Amino acid sequence: MENKGLKIGVYDIFWLNGGSFKLDGGAMFGPVPKSIWAKRYPVDADNNILLTASPMLIKGPDSLILVESGIGNKLTEKQRKIFQIQQDWDVISDLEKLGIDRHDIDTVVLTHGDWDHAGGIVMISKSGKPELSFPRARHLFQRAEWEDVRQPCNRSSAAYWPINTDVLTASDQLVLVEEMATVAPGITLTLTGGHTRGHQAVFIESQGEQAVHLGDLFPTQAHLNPLWVMAYDNFPLEVIDRKKKLIHQAVHDQAWFLFYHNPFCDACKFGVDGKISASWQARADCA
Repeated sequence: MENKGLKIGVYDIFWLNGGSFKLDGGAMFGPVPKSIWAKRYPVDADNNILLTASPMLIKGPDSLILVESGIGNKLTEKQRKIFQIQQDWDVISDLEKLGIDRHDIDTVVLTHGDWDHAGGIVMISKSGKPELSFPRARHLFQRAEWEDVRQPCNRSSAAYWPINTDVLTASDQLVLVEEMATVAPGITLTLTGGHTRGHQAVFIESQGEQAVHLGDLFPTQAHLNPLWVMAYDNFPLEVIDRKKKLIHQAVHDQAWFLFYHNPFCDACKFGVDGKISASWQARADCA
């Protein structure tokens, strides 16, 4: 199936297959009762919901930027069972279908370092050795996030895996961001915190069009309500505060919300009534 790109001014955004998996629905919707969230998001008989890990390729006149990296190809059989892997990581092949070699990617942006976002930073090559999936790309983390990735607390160590970042640490491709940074003309990063201490968001503005990727502050279209936070959020009150401000502004600006985990909607706009006013999905419409 043709991979259609969402156009934001001079940029085209493509979603790539970084794998898919299932997690407990209750954990994804935190304090929200299942009787309420299940009306807005499909759930199976075992209370599991389907999530994607779909990196976004931002293709510009002079840049090839990858936002997030997918689950990677390094999961053990035990991990594959725990996370109920539904689709394998296939980012390299998807890039090739777009006529792009992995060595051509110039920037990789990580909203944070959890395994399902950072797993594709390092791949197991055909020779069986770990190497950077995008060896010529600078990899942008918030400094606070990188500090926690390399020295995680007991809670975050379950999601920050050294195998995903050791090779990057030993390279010269790591760039640490201090709160705000410009990646390319009209593309900026901003520290949000909330989900993790160093979580960051990506903002795109070009020729009057806007888009925002709020990472795990806003994982699916069903999480629009600021009070709908995840059990995985390390600082839930911060998430609520950031969502209120960022979502309100993006709705006001009629910006596209870009999703990484949403199998039913790659991107959408919301009206002030909270209803989806426009949607983008190469495979199907928003649920």
